[in-house]
Amino acid sequence: MTSLFGLLINNVGDPDTDPDTGHTKAYERKVIDWHANLFGAPADDRWGYLTSGGTEANQAAILLARDRFAGASPVLYYSQATHDWIRKTASMLNLPEVVIRTDVTGEIDYNDLRGELARRRDRPAIVVANAGTTVTEAVDDPARVRRALSELAIRNAHLHVDGALAGVPLALLPDRPVAIDLSGVVDSVAISCHKFYGTTIPGGLVVTRRSLQRAARRISYTATTDSTISGSRCGQLAVQMWYALRLLGEGGHRERAERARETARFAHSLLASVGWPAWRNVHAFTVYFTTPPPPISRRYGLSNADGGISHLICMPGVTRQQIEALAADIATVRGTEQPSPSRGVRRLVPVAHLPLAAADRP
Repeated sequence: MTSLFGLLINNVGDPDTDPDTGHTKAYERKVIDWHANLFGAPADDRWGYLTSGGTEANQAAILLARDRFAGASPVLYYSQATHDWIRKTASMLNLPEVVIRTDVTGEIDYNDLRGELARRRDRPAIVVANAGTTVTEAVDDPARVRRALSELAIRNAHLHVDGALAGVPLALLPDRPVAIDLSGVVDSVAISCHKFYGTTIPGGLVVTRRSLQRAARRISYTATTDSTISGSRCGQLAVQMWYALRLLGEGGHRERAERARETARFAHSLLASVGWPAWRNVHAFTVYFTTPPPPISRRYGLSNADGGISHLICMPGVTRQQIEALAADIATVRGTEQPSPSRGVRRLVPVAHLPLAAADRP
């Protein structure tokens, strides 16, 4: 694995239709196919590629959706809890946008969405549902969104799921409580590779149905098809992702996800036990809580959002010892607003890692 980083590996062009030319598109195809199976894409109608991160993966899906309805003035709908990539994408693609309210947990307000869709039912709709919002890891229900589109007879619609944080862990749940289903409910899904999988290279992937694409132009001097945003893609990421999937398989990653949820349940319970307001959405790795005093936020590298809320995301790699240290510091400042001077810096940002660590081996 180490020797790969001494090589230029450039997966240029379409991962399906263009030749490997000595690079790692074969691995990229295996990774996309694994996720297409996970998200229920038809065996004869699937397509995707590895990207530079979750932002590009999401942008690729929205670009595809815009091009589906070219000339028909589609409208982009997303909740106020959606990651900031969406505003950048709307501006880049010159898409009119409608921001939908959320409830207190961060989940989209379906009544507000339905009302806004009804006002523009004569125009194509591009709707973004979140599988793990940035601050609270709230999950929007794609089935409810699709039902609203159907009941309003909006047939020109593209439903995209931003699953950068929790799309894979949710799909790995045995009872599949969220319908991230590419066979009919949703049209595209984006995930990040460096979050749940912990790759040492930032990356993401998008998966959709090939039948939704418009014909891509051919680039003569590279002899490739221009079907991706980036054109060139990191070949090392394809190998790392293939290795992560091959090493543990679906069952191993399901176990990793459940261990992370157990850690989140522990964090939620421990913060509550010291009297600190904390919340956690069902199935979430994320615990969000009232922002501690600045010295503690800095000490632990906490991400602080507007409204006095912080969160910690208990991805594989975050330990109970780290959480115990945070809770102990918070306990000492209840009512005093002063951190314990005896404790050193303990950042809660986990080091990115391959799923090769001993604790993650089956």
